Amino acid sequence: MKIGCPKEIKPQEFRVGLTPNAANEAISHGHEVIVERGAGAGAGFEDANYVAAGARIVDSAEEVFATADMIVKVKEPQASERKMLREGQLLFTYLHLAPDPEQTRDLLASGCTAIAYETVTDANGGLPLLAPMSEVAGRLAPQVGAWTLQKANGGRGVLMGGVPGVGPARVVVIGGGVVGTHAARIAAGMGADVTVLDRSLPRLRYLDDVFGGTFKNSYASAGNTAELVAEADMVVGAVLIPGAAAPKLVTRDQLSTMKPGAAIVDVAIDQGGCFETSRATTHQDPIYDVDGIMHYCVANMPGAVARTSTIALGNATMPFMLALADKGWRQACADDPHLLNGLNVHAGELTYYAVGKALGIDVLSPQLALKTA
Repeated sequence: MKIGCPKEIKPQEFRVGLTPNAANEAISHGHEVIVERGAGAGAGFEDANYVAAGARIVDSAEEVFATADMIVKVKEPQASERKMLREGQLLFTYLHLAPDPEQTRDLLASGCTAIAYETVTDANGGLPLLAPMSEVAGRLAPQVGAWTLQKANGGRGVLMGGVPGVGPARVVVIGGGVVGTHAARIAAGMGADVTVLDRSLPRLRYLDDVFGGTFKNSYASAGNTAELVAEADMVVGAVLIPGAAAPKLVTRDQLSTMKPGAAIVDVAIDQGGCFETSRATTHQDPIYDVDGIMHYCVANMPGAVARTSTIALGNATMPFMLALADKGWRQACADDPHLLNGLNVHAGELTYYAVGKALGIDVLSPQLALKTA
């Protein structure tokens, strides 16, 4: 199979879909790898590294898309890239379709087969291709939130750990999954007073057993959430429903109950965000003010630490990428129901229920898609 890796073109996106190690693995399996010139530079990988791995360097994304049977990326294809997709081509990347009807329409029109990293599952009910970026984004959230809290950035001017005689920042993390757990660990490590909210009692018990001395946890009832948000200096939104639009857990009206200059970090912004006032921003212009509350809603947070993120993502995606290349997507998905869960689009049909529900589009079951020509 011909595997293509274009340079990411989303603003301030420095990650790359294939590392030289992944390229080398694919080539050792008998596949051809085509990489756009400069694709890995933002993550510290030079063209020479790909050449040494056996890949072929080409000068344009157009050549990558025209040549490759499978396109491997990081972020969802941008409008110009979607125009280059063709019928029968395989796309393997993050998609986040539920809040993005325009991308969904374009992918359906292209006739391509698209497998989304964020909906591939594992035997434990986890999301193995989302997890590494969730870990990175969770660990970044308190770091960028602390920056947002600085007075020069419009924040309250509160130091995360305080100092002797002055209390620490109060941080509320909504969601106790991968993102929330990592965010809470880092925020607590910075000296903040941290509370994690979640609706799963087994998850709260787990967090208490493992991290009971590090941060607190509480049940995420509407009233409890509202009370804690009103007291917080920083709120981290870390709630995810796989493949679906994120639930809106803090309304605009609730902003009036928050402390002026408090910081909101919405890690769920890729799925539409879990605050009513969230809108996607970029690393170049990351924060904005709504009613005196500072919002940090960068849609590709892990791109800020591109080398770490690229290597972590590559470690996770490589086995699935090799299975798709070795067997073809049909056989690979037939052999692995967890990979089949990643199928979002095939031959003009939407194949992921949560996306169809969010966008009001009829869905073909992925099992039937396997049998569709």
